[in-house]
Amino acid sequence: MLLTKPLNFNRILLLFSLLLCTQIASAQDIVKASEGVQLKTLQGKSVSFSELAKADKGIKIISFWATWCKPCIQELEYLNDIYDELQDDMNVTVYAVSIDDSRSAKRVRPFTNGKNWAFEILLDENSLLKRKLNVLNVPHTFIVDENNEIVYQHTSYVPGDEEKYLEIIEGLNK
Repeated sequence: MLLTKPLNFNRILLLFSLLLCTQIASAQDIVKASEGVQLKTLQGKSVSFSELAKADKGIKIISFWATWCKPCIQELEYLNDIYDELQDDMNVTVYAVSIDDSRSAKRVRPFTNGKNWAFEILLDENSLLKRKLNVLNVPHTFIVDENNEIVYQHTSYVPGDEEKYLEIIEGLNK
């Protein structure tokens, strides 16, 4: 009976170590994950997302959203409110990637023009980037560091979530 306690503790320790290693190993390079993915700008120009990510040397927030998603709009409204601060003080670029399909994508441009969002809006009409990054629900937000490693991701949105985003970004800027 005395031997089972150390064995259980050792098993727990081993399991914890394996989980920790899995978390560390799961850090994903956004450039590699998005190889071959072409998105469209609101002007209809095709852009390589991996090339876009490589060219951007700062921290990136990538928010997958849709025009019909109210929590998505709330999150993007908040990010727009602080976008100047994010860009100027924290070297952050926001990419809002719409998952509206090819039929509803024509609504994205007028919708975002009405919102007057300052950040980059991209269209993932074929859901290729969405699939490559395992995005199942929107909003799904990624924070990517200067080395293009995904350091944080979060699904859904409730007011206050942005505080966690800012905390992570501030940590990356130290």
